[in-house]
Amino acid sequence: MTIKIANAPCSWGIEFADGAGNPPWRKVLQECAEAGYKGIELGPVGYMPEDPAALGAALDEFGLELVGGVVFRPFHDPAAWDEVQDAAVRTCKALSAHGAQHLVLIDSISPQRAPTAGRAGEAEQMDRAEWVAYRDKFATIARMGTEEYGLTVGIHAHAAGFMDFEPELERLLEEVDESILKICFDTGHHSYAGFDPVAFLKRHIGRVSYMHFKDIDPVVKRDVIANRTGFYDACGQGIFCNLGQGDVDFPAVRDILLQNNFDGWCTVEQDCDPLGDTLPIKDAQANRQYLESIGFN
Repeated sequence: MTIKIANAPCSWGIEFADGAGNPPWRKVLQECAEAGYKGIELGPVGYMPEDPAALGAALDEFGLELVGGVVFRPFHDPAAWDEVQDAAVRTCKALSAHGAQHLVLIDSISPQRAPTAGRAGEAEQMDRAEWVAYRDKFATIARMGTEEYGLTVGIHAHAAGFMDFEPELERLLEEVDESILKICFDTGHHSYAGFDPVAFLKRHIGRVSYMHFKDIDPVVKRDVIANRTGFYDACGQGIFCNLGQGDVDFPAVRDILLQNNFDGWCTVEQDCDPLGDTLPIKDAQANRQYLESIGFN
């Protein structure tokens, strides 16, 4: 059994391939390696080169393994299905080219859901027909990733989307076959949503294929939920703090993973504002050191 620790471009503020203030992709690879990580996620497709030779050479140069990639697109929007499919196919091709394993599916932020992030009881819900269409989109991409590209596909709940709160996540897990859809479990987003990440992980560890390690500042969380602050503004306010400084019990997470012989990658994510005054490499180093201090080598 081996637990390996990676990082992701979102820790450098990269949420969109063409985002204002995105640092150069080679700088992200270099700093990720310098901070002590051996793996990295792809980031939004199009941020890193889609030419396998170009990205492969850089990964080799910095001693990094490509771990996985995220399709962060509006699965909830019927008019955006072509966009979702395009991003999914391109991401699958990129992951396959570099031997990466994990395809992560995330419903992106919705204008209807943004004001109720962290407020499960107030959030707008889909009707039955909308839910079925939504569920089937995840199932279609999951089947493609699994059967056509040989990837392990995980669903990832995310603040301010329609796949945010624990009941929605568990409903999807019940309705889509485990053979094509696992869980990419994000500790921070589960806390942001108002649920207990340790309790959820205990119940569903058998279906968890991949982990995102993220921590939540409880003071900032309280304020942004009370003020209905937008997700990216909350990132700028530091809702995602350094690991070990927030409300996620990482020693308990570690124990669950070890007791259940979890074998694979856990990726640190500390979403930040690329135009802010943070130094991502310093946070990346601090997060790596914290994980080492609690037994993740």
